[in-house]
Amino acid sequence: MSQVTGTDSRARTDRAIGVPQDAPEIVERALALSRADACVVIASESSTVNLRWATNSLTTNGSSRDRSITVISVIDRSFGVRTASTIDSPRRADPATAAPHPTDADGLADLVRAAEAAALEAADAEDFADLLGPATAGGLATDVAFTDPAVRTGTAVFTDFARDLAEAFGAARAEGRRLFGFAEHDVTTTWLGTSTGLRLRHAQPTGSVEWNAKSGVPGGSVWHGQSTRDFTDVDVATTDAALRSRLAWCERSVELPAGRYETLLPPSAVADLMINLYWSAAGRDAAEGRTVFSRAGGGTRIGEAIGPAGLRLSSDPADPELATAPFVTAAASSAMSSVFDNGLALGATDWIRDGALAALVQTRATARATDSAVTPMIENLILDGGGTASLDEMIASTRRGLLLTSLWYIRDVDPETLLLTGLTRDGVYLVDNGEVAGAVNNFRFNESPVDLLGRIGEIGATTRTMAREWADWFTLTRMPPMRVPDLNMSSVSPAN
Repeated sequence: MSQVTGTDSRARTDRAIGVPQDAPEIVERALALSRADACVVIASESSTVNLRWATNSLTTNGSSRDRSITVISVIDRSFGVRTASTIDSPRRADPATAAPHPTDADGLADLVRAAEAAALEAADAEDFADLLGPATAGGLATDVAFTDPAVRTGTAVFTDFARDLAEAFGAARAEGRRLFGFAEHDVTTTWLGTSTGLRLRHAQPTGSVEWNAKSGVPGGSVWHGQSTRDFTDVDVATTDAALRSRLAWCERSVELPAGRYETLLPPSAVADLMINLYWSAAGRDAAEGRTVFSRAGGGTRIGEAIGPAGLRLSSDPADPELATAPFVTAAASSAMSSVFDNGLALGATDWIRDGALAALVQTRATARATDSAVTPMIENLILDGGGTASLDEMIASTRRGLLLTSLWYIRDVDPETLLLTGLTRDGVYLVDNGEVAGAVNNFRFNESPVDLLGRIGEIGATTRTMAREWADWFTLTRMPPMRVPDLNMSSVSPAN
């Protein structure tokens, strides 16, 4: 085994730091300090602003900045990872009591030595591979903007939104409605450098707004969520009108028992289910016979039909509406990621094509082990079945069924079938002869999203949406509304 001298027994995984420095310079300094066989350094800086409102009034607003620095040291066939995170506050002035700071010469050396010490103690990595360089990263050229500073957001992003929100508050007060919600905008800039010469940078804007409107009617509560890059596409008046309309549906209540119902799933609910499916699509786990994508008798279900003809589930980092990082950034290895793939170029990938399973998430290591194409995870997801009907048009063509608003508290029950359980929330409605007849009690559901794809009765037009349950982790989705003829509402939920 290679030897690394000068390791520091004070190694810590996380240490608060607070002195603003030039992130590209930190990456270069850390790489220069490395004594390992190979090294990856990832620096990220996030700038975030938010607004919160309750009972038709703004209650809080805030802003923050933070930075993380991750060093991955490779020694022989093992690796060690250490991360330091920033805080947005001044450093303590007394040098006698201040801990070493990773952007100081001593502090950054400590972080690098700690990663090397972890690599020396680690077993050989199952996913070991040579680090990628400019010639082997899949055609992704070294980013000439690597030395550019972080992109930052500010409260100006909310200027028009806050003005329109104030008008919505006035209308809500006059009509006896109450509006609650939270809006956030974040820009995270990531720099990736390797000892093999990769220098990559990406700035990712991510925005979201969630509304909850309430009336005085028991059970009168409705939700709406939207993701956005810059809030220019957030139409407050249109959203408020939709919330008002759904609250009107709550004026009549209908109690229904548990059972199987024809159900209209809005794009948001479909997004939650498809994200669960995507997160369960590790090629290695499927090949080992442990997931819903495992084939009976061995292997995976690649090539097997799991949905109707024409159905496509895909990801594309260059999608103009859902653009995301065009290269792999991995601070840890798992069945779905590998630190040795850092910098690997990402391209458009079909996970389901024409109704058949086309690909599973594969790192370079798992692709070698399963004789598959390399198809890393991408941070957006699009489902399209060729439908053209809007949700309103699907309601109009429903003889009798349920209309959901959103899903909540989704949990795995059985990974081998991807059986999920969860709750409906903030608006379940009875549709009778093409019209919404009233609000229905909430239910607990038990369903597998893979089974649901095989039972789709109708699929509508794909539109940009935001999952509710997984909005904190995955916001970039485009999904259609979906009709399922027999969704399993396994029990009545007392939740309102």
